Amino acid sequence: MTQEQRRKLRVIGVPSDLGQGRRGVDMGPSAIRYAGLSEKMRELGHVIEDIGNVDVPPAESRVQGSEKVKYLDQVKVVCDELREVVRDALKEGFTPVALGGDHSIAIGSIAGAIEAKGNLGCIWFDAHGDMNTPETTPSGNIHGMPLAVSLGLGHPDLVNLGGISPKLNPENVVLVGARSIDGEERRLIHETGIHVFTMKDVDEMGMSVVMHKAIEIASNGTNGVHLSVDLDGIDPMHAPGVGTPVNGGFTYREGHLAMEVLAAANCVVSVDFVEVNPILDEHNKTGLLTVELAASLFGLTVI
Repeated sequence: MTQEQRRKLRVIGVPSDLGQGRRGVDMGPSAIRYAGLSEKMRELGHVIEDIGNVDVPPAESRVQGSEKVKYLDQVKVVCDELREVVRDALKEGFTPVALGGDHSIAIGSIAGAIEAKGNLGCIWFDAHGDMNTPETTPSGNIHGMPLAVSLGLGHPDLVNLGGISPKLNPENVVLVGARSIDGEERRLIHETGIHVFTMKDVDEMGMSVVMHKAIEIASNGTNGVHLSVDLDGIDPMHAPGVGTPVNGGFTYREGHLAMEVLAAANCVVSVDFVEVNPILDEHNKTGLLTVELAASLFGLTVI
């Protein structure tokens, strides 16, 4: 790895299960750390600083609140703290690596990245759309809403986090790997005009073509790309430790190829790895896969 390829990485744990209906995802940051994230990044030549975890109250100690936006107050506080930490990391020359926790944390990481870098594109790896709002949600779980929130749709307390709304321009947002979309999410996807590559598209075009197109879209006129990786984008055969698994996802190699293409493009300025649930995992298989994907994203090559 050349000097130009080396990065300063700041790892931020966000052990939140407030946005998710199944318990255990709060242990995701520990599982990823246990799988050797810091050690692998140092092997690659990066400077890595792990600053520990954002403070997250246990759900049992808080009132759930509205059935349509569960734990809203707590999710807002967690995301606001993460926003500040991500913003400061970027301003200090670090690439922030947020470890979830459920996918609601992306509301905070995107807000912080936008505050520091201005206009960013977003590539969102996920089996799901995460485009629900309080009006459309079937569950009330905020982890199904973060992409909509970042596009300016949803509860005002989340949409206006950090004082900037919308955070993302739909022309520069790409959802990759979708295969489980709610009916109302489908409508919002069409209305907003975000770009979606379903698994059918990946099957027909191949992951390399999809990723080059995604990078072109997300990078067009922006100051870089925020990458949000939900591990349920990978097929459950390879990533069993997720709360909402959907068959037919990325293969092991497709996941790595996606990260390798992103590494070659050198466009990612901030990243989340979310929804790792060690309670549902097999011998930390999903935690280990997360570290391997991070290694490919940050420059690991065969030769």
